[in-house]
Amino acid sequence: MSGRIPIIGTVLVSLAIATMVGLGIWQLQRAEWKNGLLDTYAAASELPAIAYPAVPDPEDAPYFRKSTVNCLAVIGWRSTSGRNINGQSGWAHIAQCRTAGAEGPGAQIVAGWSARPDDPDWEGGIVDGIIAPDSQYIIRLVASEPVAGLQKSQPPALEDVPNNHLSYAVQWFLFAGIALIIFLIALGARNKGVAQSGNLS
Repeated sequence: MSGRIPIIGTVLVSLAIATMVGLGIWQLQRAEWKNGLLDTYAAASELPAIAYPAVPDPEDAPYFRKSTVNCLAVIGWRSTSGRNINGQSGWAHIAQCRTAGAEGPGAQIVAGWSARPDDPDWEGGIVDGIIAPDSQYIIRLVASEPVAGLQKSQPPALEDVPNNHLSYAVQWFLFAGIALIIFLIALGARNKGVAQSGNLS
């Protein structure tokens, strides 16, 4: 009696552990894929300029490629914390631009940097720059030359691209190991209790 294993509980825990291990392996595969992308991004600045994507693919965004945007009109501004070319902290000013008709896809352009969050006085124009990650719109163009009297923003860096897959993999493997240890402890305590009950009887 003391050596019996709870079938249903064992199956459920085994499935949970297998799922966690599978997720860990998947994250390792994603880490390998992301490292390949980062190698591509590292060489992107040396490649010819491309047309700015109207609808970027979040799985294959052309980060760090040179591009040009014709901002027909600025329809809004947002300011985020950023640094200038000298590393000074302040505000990066991002213009939300209309690039086609009223229903066009638009573009996000980092027009430049300043020490204050006030919106710049700029109505649009042709901007050359480098495509960078954007947390809201997938991509944005960081202007090579600032506009409206702003200072040059710090150019995008590989560190701007999230790459947490390895740490996620480690977490899933740890969760699987902890689940296994807890199950074994619980199983040992259960069998011990059953054995003691048998001795008393």
